[in-house]
Amino acid sequence: MLDTLDAAAVRRWCASGLDTLKRHQREIDDLNVYPVPDGDTGTNLVLTLTSAQQALAMDLDTGADGTSTAHGHALRLLARGALLGARGNSGVILSQILRGLADALGPVPEVGGRELAVALRAASDAAYAAVARPEEGTLLTVASAAADAAERAADGELPTVTRAAASGAATALARTPEQLPALARAGVVDAGGRGFCLLLDALVEVVTGARPVTCTPTPRQVRPPAAARETTSTGYAYEVQFLLDADAEAVRRMRDELDALGDSLVVVGDGSPTGGTWQVHVHVDDIGAAIEAGVVAGRPYQISVTRFADQRAPGAAPAADRGPAADRGPAADSNRATGPGPASAGRGAVVVATGPGIAALLAGEGAVVVPGNPSTGELLDAVRATGAVRVVVLPNDPNAQAVANQVAVEAYRSGVKVSVVPTRSPVQALAALAVRDPGRRFEDDVIAMAEAAGACRHAEVCRAGRDALTVAGPCRAGDVLALVEGEVHLIGTDLVETSVALVDRMLGGGGELVTLLVGADAPDGLAEAVRTHIVGRWPFVEVHTYPGGQPHYPLLVGVE
Repeated sequence: MLDTLDAAAVRRWCASGLDTLKRHQREIDDLNVYPVPDGDTGTNLVLTLTSAQQALAMDLDTGADGTSTAHGHALRLLARGALLGARGNSGVILSQILRGLADALGPVPEVGGRELAVALRAASDAAYAAVARPEEGTLLTVASAAADAAERAADGELPTVTRAAASGAATALARTPEQLPALARAGVVDAGGRGFCLLLDALVEVVTGARPVTCTPTPRQVRPPAAARETTSTGYAYEVQFLLDADAEAVRRMRDELDALGDSLVVVGDGSPTGGTWQVHVHVDDIGAAIEAGVVAGRPYQISVTRFADQRAPGAAPAADRGPAADRGPAADSNRATGPGPASAGRGAVVVATGPGIAALLAGEGAVVVPGNPSTGELLDAVRATGAVRVVVLPNDPNAQAVANQVAVEAYRSGVKVSVVPTRSPVQALAALAVRDPGRRFEDDVIAMAEAAGACRHAEVCRAGRDALTVAGPCRAGDVLALVEGEVHLIGTDLVETSVALVDRMLGGGGELVTLLVGADAPDGLAEAVRTHIVGRWPFVEVHTYPGGQPHYPLLVGVE
């Protein structure tokens, strides 16, 4: 057993943790709140920790570097590698946890039980600090429970505190379905929390020399659907985002002010102990007050404002007048390379996309296209590849958005201003890129792109990967699911019929242009059947169909 956690133990923990995550990768991927076939939390955690291990391997000398202890140096390498390799929300949160451990343990001469307990609390606080109103029943909850248990055992030796932390995390993980209705409906525990428990089990093995005997916790029962939506509902009109140079105390005061102005407040810092760079996100009605709060706190820049109302950006042509992609540029050329287009006046665009057809469409609009689920480092390399000093990033997925926000902070350090337009689907990215105008100020252009993306409602059709209880009712493996804005709205057995019903439901709320992106596994005739239906029932709606080539989803739909 170890009495202290030294640099060699940190290395063994990283290697053991990575090996454990790899063994359980498929299990964690399957802990998906929706029965769609693209759960990837386990994969994201494995790739994030792989990057951390590579960072350790590139610096074999973990001796003190003059600013930290040997174990502190190793932990900082671990945290930095995790940040650059972070993929998805789970990877970003894990990188924040590791950063908290590194900050707390770096200056400590020896890491015993009490020091580890303090560090686990700092790690939990670092993760929670990114979100103003975190939901319980997530990785954050599990990390906090581990810290609670460690603090209760803080008078014990290192093995005692480590075991307590792992046990407390496992108990909290088993309760996550009781805290988050989405988990209860799906009959699963939180995927990110499960991964964190496995990492703590690996730490127990390194410290004690014995592998813990654990099993995958499962919820006691699958509850019926809750009446309320799982996702945060906001009545605010605008989304405001900006980078901020300020000290921690000023940011604390700003956070309180912004929290009173709106909701969905997220503030992420770069970990600097004095002044630092912060990514700020909030939903408000009073844009001026939100920006003024940033001005009082420090120096805000890369300010982005998105209007949630379903209206087009000023100066943009109506959707039906824009014409097909072939009329707007070379996007329809499926042989187009996915490299950077020419940067206009020092500007560039980076888009995350999966599928050769989608990549060709977006590259034809002048964007650098990065394959789906990129790491922080990969997305940062794409930003630099544009050769531009002002770059807009369109993540096309909530998980990639968390990574993109980190890239904005990293890019600023090298003199590149990055603005993230929070697109959740490639159809929104197409709408955003279509209204780019190099004649506008960069900030105004970003706002126009964000408004165009927000005015494009998006949906996807796929087959259920397992039996589940959704907000639209129960489904069985193989059923056809139609998801609108990320929620299951329709469940059927026939792909064409469900796709047609989905489009009718979306057009019932209005629309001038429908974009259909056909997946790699779509049966012959799917797109034509949907197109024929739209032309017959909605004669004043323009329809554009493209081969997207995306996996998992036979059809992606955009309505503008």
